[in-house]
Amino acid sequence: MSTQLWIVVAGCAVVTALIKGLGPAVLGGRPLPPWSAGVIGLLAPALLAALVVTSVLADGQRLAVGAKTAGVALAGIVLVRGGSVLTGVVVAVVTTAGLRALG
Repeated sequence: MSTQLWIVVAGCAVVTALIKGLGPAVLGGRPLPPWSAGVIGLLAPALLAALVVTSVLADGQRLAVGAKTAGVALAGIVLVRGGSVLTGVVVAVVTTAGLRALG
């Protein structure tokens, strides 16, 4: 691995540690304002959605629509229509594998 990569990894670790330490230092044990609870509660779903979209629509350095995209789309339809998460995962796996086998 290159030195540049390790510098980026170390920099990310330092920034993450600083951000995690900044909250307790600034708040000092005081409760958060009521409006912030809603924002904090939405951070995890937003991050998960961003990770899924990036994984499904990215192919290296460019956008790509393929078997993964179709699998996730069909799983989303199953979940929106009230299906279980397990059913959605099975639909995504079968769809993606089937399209990859055909292509």
